[in-house]
Amino acid sequence: MSTDQLATSASTWSDAPNRVELPPDLAYPLPGLPALAHRFRLRQDIAEAFFAASRNPEQGLPVAHNSKAFAFVGSLLSTRRWLLAAVIAFNVLAATAGLIVPRMLGDLVDQVAAGNTPLAAVDAIILGVAGVVVLQSLLTFAARRASAVFGYDMLAAAREAIVRTVLRLPLGRVESASSGDLLTRITSDVSKMSESVRWAFPQLVMSLVIVVLTLVAMVLNSWFLALPLAISITVLVTVTRVYLRRAMPGYITESGTYSRINSSMTETVEGARTIEALGLQDRRIDIGEGDIDVSNQAERYTMTLRNLLFIFLDASFQLPLVAVVVLGTWGYANGWVTIGQITTAAIYVQLLVDPLDRLIQVADRLQIGLAATTRLLGIADVPQDRVPGEARPADQHLVGHDLRFAYREGRDVLHGVDLDLQPGERLAVVGPSGSGKSTLGRLLAGINGPRTGEVEVGGVQLMTLPLELLRTEVALVTQEHHVFVGTVRDNIVLARDQQLTPEQGDAAVLAALRAVDAIDWVQKLPHGLDTVLGHGRTQLTPAQAQQVALARLVVADPHTLVLDEATSLIDPRTARHLEGSMAALLAGRTVVAIAHRLHTAHDADRIAVVIDGRIAELGSHQELLDAGGEYARLWHTWRS
Repeated sequence: MSTDQLATSASTWSDAPNRVELPPDLAYPLPGLPALAHRFRLRQDIAEAFFAASRNPEQGLPVAHNSKAFAFVGSLLSTRRWLLAAVIAFNVLAATAGLIVPRMLGDLVDQVAAGNTPLAAVDAIILGVAGVVVLQSLLTFAARRASAVFGYDMLAAAREAIVRTVLRLPLGRVESASSGDLLTRITSDVSKMSESVRWAFPQLVMSLVIVVLTLVAMVLNSWFLALPLAISITVLVTVTRVYLRRAMPGYITESGTYSRINSSMTETVEGARTIEALGLQDRRIDIGEGDIDVSNQAERYTMTLRNLLFIFLDASFQLPLVAVVVLGTWGYANGWVTIGQITTAAIYVQLLVDPLDRLIQVADRLQIGLAATTRLLGIADVPQDRVPGEARPADQHLVGHDLRFAYREGRDVLHGVDLDLQPGERLAVVGPSGSGKSTLGRLLAGINGPRTGEVEVGGVQLMTLPLELLRTEVALVTQEHHVFVGTVRDNIVLARDQQLTPEQGDAAVLAALRAVDAIDWVQKLPHGLDTVLGHGRTQLTPAQAQQVALARLVVADPHTLVLDEATSLIDPRTARHLEGSMAALLAGRTVVAIAHRLHTAHDADRIAVVIDGRIAELGSHQELLDAGGEYARLWHTWRS
């Protein structure tokens, strides 16, 4: 069952919950308590289907295997061994100091019970206890500080690794993937991973150290009184292992449902006017409610796991103290233990409650973080769409042979296109919407690789060029653009900021702004080139943002430009003026201009008319008018 099928049928499930039957071996997350589990109406069949879908790359961005997440954490730890050692050392010292106090108090009880302890000795023990408490406080502070430094250092490295992974994603795969899935991964999943790395992992180290040392101290105090704790921990370990094994699919399911909700909500918001015009409000509401219902079942599943786990936790925390008192009474009556040992054991049991409780919480947080990390690392499993080679272009000659491309298997949108662009030529690509113009532009710019055929520049296939070299050869500007948070200068020199000095950068930016006719409004900004743009800062109009994108392209200085409706957001008069002012700049470059405005075609050296994924006509403006074909009809229609 696919995620789409799950979401579509979710409303049916919500209306008839009793019809859902769970597999016998997966019906309940923990052994026993079937009535309690039934009250939560588990939908593990939904969880398992979603989990299977999340592991299938065809359903969206893939999810990495757990082993890859462990390897990722291991690689981070391997470069921070000394810092990890400092964290462990300070926690061991702090825990040891904390365990000395109960032993001192137990000895004091035995001495007082014996009735032969002078007051001075009692005072000395009390002062010793106070000194140990102060020492423990200092060591605890050092341990927490080391853990915080360790956690934040790990977090910084993890975030940098994830950012590098995301930026390596093939652009074609990013655009074909669900926007909600990618958004959820880089927001919610990053947040969950951050919490695990920054807080949960250091807490795990601290809690483990305290638990292990307390158990050792308990055995050294009296192995007899340590028996209840051994039984309790055995139960805890068994139940926690069962929980963790079943929780992983649940947490990945939860994240998958969040992606689905984000996707459907984004589609609804972006298409609000279309939805209203076509009266699709009820259908979109049903889809949203269905997605929420599936997410609700996924969250209910993991919540049920936690609630059942807490029942065992409470029992495991409370029973050992009662058992220590009972066994201690029996052992004291038989002369096996002293009152001091009983006192020490009781204090140790109480000291274990907090670290054990925190250990379980940390395990749960780490499980959530592990699920988030597998989703983040799954991005790296997306296969690369290009394999960089060693060959470099001999010239600027761009050629396409037998180009075919399909967004869906078996449905080509381009059908054997051949195109030979001479250096410095201006080619206009026109045709009806959906004919394949933009797809052809993407292939010529090296954004996507053709299904068959090849695009070469200077005798070298575009898809074998490293991206940093490709963008100096061919660049694409579409009607979609983005203004990053940063100054005007930063936004424009993005492609060459490492190659230009500050003085060269300012000169290049000003020249680019003049070329795209944007210098006037930029100079009127509060701080000129230093004005900060982007979300929450100075906002640009769509036309101004488009001019920034064009100026960015001017500074990048590729020899071939693919302009896909690059001036579509600018009014016709401004667009005409802009294209005229760019004419001198574009001279000597190969330009492929994809547009519906036929005045662009009129100025081009040649015009390619694309119909149903094929070049139906190719020639100059006058040649195509004289031919009286499709272009002539488009031209006369546009002129009228």
